[in-house]
Amino acid sequence: MRKPEEIIIRPIITEKSNRLMEDHKKYTFEVALDATKHEIKYAVEQLFKVPVLKVNTIIVKPKKKRVLGKFRKYGYTRSYKKAIITIPPDKEIDLLNL
Repeated sequence: MRKPEEIIIRPIITEKSNRLMEDHKKYTFEVALDATKHEIKYAVEQLFKVPVLKVNTIIVKPKKKRVLGKFRKYGYTRSYKKAIITIPPDKEIDLLNL
């Protein structure tokens, strides 16, 4: 089994994810593309010492972007896997320690 640091890459902090954290105790992380839900659950429990109730995963598709330059060129953003972790209402994750 891989180390938890290899599975959880970084937390995703946006307005929507902050609202989910405050209202529903759901935390959003970028995870390895080949990570399973069981590995993600184990990694979060080991890193943050909190029980995990539920894990939802989403693969974010790359989007087309225009690259500035002399000619019209297009590139793509990278694709990544996002995991939304639900924890019990009385627990909390400190994202500053990651």
